[in-house]
Amino acid sequence: MTYKFLRLFFVLFLALCSIGEAKPPPQLTPHDTKLKLEEIFKAHANYQTISPEIARRAIENYLEELDPSKTYFTTFDIAPWTHPSDELLNFILQEYNQEKFSVFQSIYNKMIKCIERREQLEPLINLNELPKNVDSKEFKDISWAQSEEELLERLKRIRSLQIEVAEKLNQETKQQFFYRLNKRRLLREEELCATSPLEREQNSLAYLLKAVSAALDSQTTYFTPAEAAQFMMQVQQRLFGIGAQLHDELNGFTITRIFDGSPASLGNKLKINDRIIAVNKEPIVGMDIVEAVELIRGPAGSSVTLTILRQEEKLDIEIIRDEVVLKETRFEYDYAPFGNGIIAHIHLFSFYQDPSSSSAQDIEEVIKKLKKEHQLKGIILDLRNNSGGLLPQAVMVTGLFIKKGVVVSIKDNSQAIQHLRNVENRMAWDGPLVVLTNKASASASEIVAQTLQDYGRAFVIGDATTYGKGTFQTFTLENTNYGKVNPKGEFKVTRGRYYTVSGKSPQLGGVLADVVVPGVLSQLEIGEKFSKFPLASDQIPAVFEDDLLDVPVIHRARIARAYKINLQPKVTTYAPYLETLKKNSAQRIENNKNYQTLIKEISSEKPGEDKDSFGQTDLQLEETLNLMKDLIILLETG
Repeated sequence: MTYKFLRLFFVLFLALCSIGEAKPPPQLTPHDTKLKLEEIFKAHANYQTISPEIARRAIENYLEELDPSKTYFTTFDIAPWTHPSDELLNFILQEYNQEKFSVFQSIYNKMIKCIERREQLEPLINLNELPKNVDSKEFKDISWAQSEEELLERLKRIRSLQIEVAEKLNQETKQQFFYRLNKRRLLREEELCATSPLEREQNSLAYLLKAVSAALDSQTTYFTPAEAAQFMMQVQQRLFGIGAQLHDELNGFTITRIFDGSPASLGNKLKINDRIIAVNKEPIVGMDIVEAVELIRGPAGSSVTLTILRQEEKLDIEIIRDEVVLKETRFEYDYAPFGNGIIAHIHLFSFYQDPSSSSAQDIEEVIKKLKKEHQLKGIILDLRNNSGGLLPQAVMVTGLFIKKGVVVSIKDNSQAIQHLRNVENRMAWDGPLVVLTNKASASASEIVAQTLQDYGRAFVIGDATTYGKGTFQTFTLENTNYGKVNPKGEFKVTRGRYYTVSGKSPQLGGVLADVVVPGVLSQLEIGEKFSKFPLASDQIPAVFEDDLLDVPVIHRARIARAYKINLQPKVTTYAPYLETLKKNSAQRIENNKNYQTLIKEISSEKPGEDKDSFGQTDLQLEETLNLMKDLIILLETG
């Protein structure tokens, strides 16, 4: 899955709406654009000014922002810009200093011409002479069409893919389907071809800001005012809808995840890999994923009917919307009996804090409760699908399993290094500990996993690597009037990198599992290293021996007296047993028919329709529990 495809992932908390009208562009001038780019450069971890390389990346991004589906431009149209000369790149830099962006305006004007050509090509798509058996995967990593003939063939193949779905609909809905497809295309073209020269310039500048921001790294982003408002709505995570995650497959929206306790999970009506093709009888194939979200979202208590394809069987499923407060903002726990005690499983979905609770406080209370009521023999800290959260909470959660010491270090764009430490004696568990991760474990969850691994306090088990996001960002809305969007747009910018106590950053490489136990995400191309322009990783000196050099000299001695008592050493308690654990796990997985079926399915180019149904068992967690049992026995028997 490439960067472009990853951008299509979106969590649904799915207010019925029409297809809408063309949105006005941000209120930008060339002067505003230069100022905003200067703000982004000033804050960025690596790039403080525009360079020929950034200009080259920006051109590439600009072309794809204008024509993401590669159905307008041909290689001939964009030949001057696909392999820009040094002279052109230097010209862009010169104009940038003069607050001019004529090269990008030229590309934008070419897009307008290509829209006119598209209008001439559309009538040539004969619905009776379309290619058969088109696979949506052929549009992954697709290159620019070489000619108008190839462009027309591409449009036919896309139309064929869409018609294949339309055939599943009744005649009235089918007509509505094609109406919406056409209306959506015309709406975007209307926005790009705004009749006012001022609006065209503003549109061009907005796309420029997007292109340059994304050229710096995969996490730096410019948001138009409408996009910024949508982003903040996602961040708040209290929305009305059904609670499912979708992926745009061009021929429908495939359900890739259903959140526990959400409307989508009730009654087991929806399943992973169901493909949604219509909402309330209105087709959504070919629709932008954000528009699909708006159709599915609605007031609590109202119903929405989803038309789905399940192994090519068409079903209409009614879901009652409700407020979805993601469990990702919380945690859950259970335990399994083992010998004369129990093994706890604590699944933390994000690192959170509010006036009444926090992730560290909740986990600490659970551990105390389990220790009081049972003989606690081991803990599985499950950080799968945990995409991060509040960094201070990551430090405090780690502090539940270690003594005092550095948990994470931050290096910002000034190259200054600051260490975040566990300074409290609140260690809640000093016994056997494993951290379960997968490819969707990112950011703060990678810090916790790698720090516990660095100190030797835990083995990391799960997918071979985690996501690999070792950078931190700031969002302009967080720094000003929270929730009040700037009419010129907002931006999110990468400020620096994270490092754990070993000095390693999880950036790009992620956290490496000590014992690889594959899960459903293990073969997917998920992670920073698959993004378009990821920030490189680096390393700083390890700080197991904390000298407090980042603390002002006048306070250092006083702090050291209290802090340096009971520091967490680097331990090797579990290391002698690692090879035995690996061997045992490999044998169990090899002899487990369900697990072998899972491995076959996730490795297949054409996986089965019901990939989630392996006895409805979390095989990855089940094997992690077996590994914990092995570890406890090995520790007890020596």
